[in-house]
Amino acid sequence: MTDDILRMRGITKTFPGVKALQDVTLSVRRGEIHAICGENGAGKSTLMKVLSGVHPHGSYTGEIVFDGQPCSFSSIRDSEQLGIVIIHQELALVQQLSIAENIFLGNEKASRGLIDWNRTNHAAAELLRRVGLRENPVTPVVDIGVGKQQLVEIAKALSKEVKLLILDEPTAALNDEDSAHLLDLLRGLRDEGITSVIISHKLNEITEIADSITIIRDGRTIETLDVHGGQVTEDRIISGMVGRDLEHRFPPHESHVGDEVLRIEDWTVHNPAQGGRRVVDGANLVLRRGEIVGLAGLMGAGRTELAMSVFGRSWGTGISGRLVKDGKEIHLKNVQDAIANGIAYVSEDRKRYGLNLIEDIKRNVSAAGLPKLAKRGWVNENEEFSVAERYRKSMNIKAPSVLTTTGTLSGGNQQKVVLSKWIFTDPDVLILDEPTRGIDVGAKYEIYTIINELAAEGKAVLVISSELPELLGLCDRIYALSEGRITGEVERAEATQERLMQYMTKGQEQRP
Repeated sequence: MTDDILRMRGITKTFPGVKALQDVTLSVRRGEIHAICGENGAGKSTLMKVLSGVHPHGSYTGEIVFDGQPCSFSSIRDSEQLGIVIIHQELALVQQLSIAENIFLGNEKASRGLIDWNRTNHAAAELLRRVGLRENPVTPVVDIGVGKQQLVEIAKALSKEVKLLILDEPTAALNDEDSAHLLDLLRGLRDEGITSVIISHKLNEITEIADSITIIRDGRTIETLDVHGGQVTEDRIISGMVGRDLEHRFPPHESHVGDEVLRIEDWTVHNPAQGGRRVVDGANLVLRRGEIVGLAGLMGAGRTELAMSVFGRSWGTGISGRLVKDGKEIHLKNVQDAIANGIAYVSEDRKRYGLNLIEDIKRNVSAAGLPKLAKRGWVNENEEFSVAERYRKSMNIKAPSVLTTTGTLSGGNQQKVVLSKWIFTDPDVLILDEPTRGIDVGAKYEIYTIINELAAEGKAVLVISSELPELLGLCDRIYALSEGRITGEVERAEATQERLMQYMTKGQEQRP
């Protein structure tokens, strides 16, 4: 008999009008790394919230057995007392407090009602050593990067004598180096006997680190795979997730490149927070109608800074260079100027910059194009509703109504709302910054199809992505950026990951 630290049986969870989980079963062996895969909205996070007490006992049906004992948690505190700790995708750290204060928040090292700071900082330093983070415990969390903040969350979990660590999309916002360090840490915790459950859309990481993989689709358990038993491939996982084989992860795309629509010449941007350091240095790009152009670069290369500075100078200082649109030089002073000149930008952070999560789909879709719906300062709400409904159907946004709150949608559907918002402005140039970050393979395919359709309509599309296979599968032409400089330009037929990586790691400009 296998030594299961966790068994969940017949878990069913219903929200108003939606059955999120239906008779889900999950078994996790002691001391393993167990991955849970599924499309956005499949029920992965809901299942983990049931396990951790976020959804308390009584709000679902089914049985949870942890460490051999039946459990019924009323809150997160109940599950943490037994050693179950969850780290959500949205990190629960107080930015203004120190690392040590965050680690022991709610679990303070106190004596006679007073916090013992020497003891607190010493214990925090020991936990930071365990997770491989070389930071002073008194450093404010706001002063460290997202990758280090993830490690602080794990140190916080270790302070609670964790037995089962749950991580929801832990590497979604991390660069390759931070992701690799986090995965190594999980392996080390496994060696110490700590069990981990990881939810991730990065299938290459899953197949690399997981011992077992459970696939959930439409709120039901499909199967559990033993990675060490062989025959576990990304294609096999995808087939289970979407219910069909994806012979091609990218929809067919026939390129029809037209006239030049935007030329970016000698574009230079300085960082206002770092003494005017050049982040973009003399960049030159050309975008044509009907063409999908990629922009590749390592973290910190200046990709987002380039995009945002072009989009109405929404980032940077000391910006210089020329923008030529349809053969005429344009001067964009702000975002409104960019929109008026047919340029749109979809941010890499849809939750912070792309959407108002507490508003409904209707208001989000119309937000950037309100002048098209307004007359004498008044918005035609009937037309606003009609426009949003049209995009809900054409973009296949899975929601019962355009009055649905956007924050309740899955990541893929939120991304479709962002795209709808900017497509409604009828741009000639659409800049997409990490358009598929944090969404599953099925939703990715739908986003790729939308991008192809935009190009077929004659729009110029610039795609920024950290995933080289995505750029290779989607784009007609790819620029590489390194240290703020364009170091290479490759046509689709000649593009390979190796060639792009060579350009991405060059410090000096190489003209093709």
